[in-house]
Amino acid sequence: MKIYNEAYLTSVQERLDKLDTNTQPLWGKMNAPQMLAHLNATYTNSFSTEQKKKGFLMNFMLKKFVKPLVVGDKPYKKNIRTSPAFYIVDEREFEKEKTELLANIEKVIQEGEASFEGKKSPNFGPLTAAEWNTLFDKHLQHHFEQFGI
Repeated sequence: MKIYNEAYLTSVQERLDKLDTNTQPLWGKMNAPQMLAHLNATYTNSFSTEQKKKGFLMNFMLKKFVKPLVVGDKPYKKNIRTSPAFYIVDEREFEKEKTELLANIEKVIQEGEASFEGKKSPNFGPLTAAEWNTLFDKHLQHHFEQFGI
């Protein structure tokens, strides 16, 4: 499903309504509020205009090995390692994170598919709108499956 429309937001809201602060993960270490904060970190990173300098080797590794996993068609494996920049270990407020996630998805819809065509990712360089779609949706689906929603 494409992330750039209201039907996507509605489907996410319906699934989030099945989640609460006490929902236990089927795998992994994050609790539900931490998982939502982790998803929000992806959007925050993607919306950021700040570009941190990375060395040549890091850029090469991200684009050659990580990017195909992130924007490719294959689902993530359970317990796949995440970048330390996206670890959430402190406690988070469930409702705040849930509201922020829905607002982030709404922002993607408002900005529209065309605005994501060629938009630079802080980690992978320019991505197509289809790659952004995969990046956001695949990550969301992975964590929704993690929590059985």
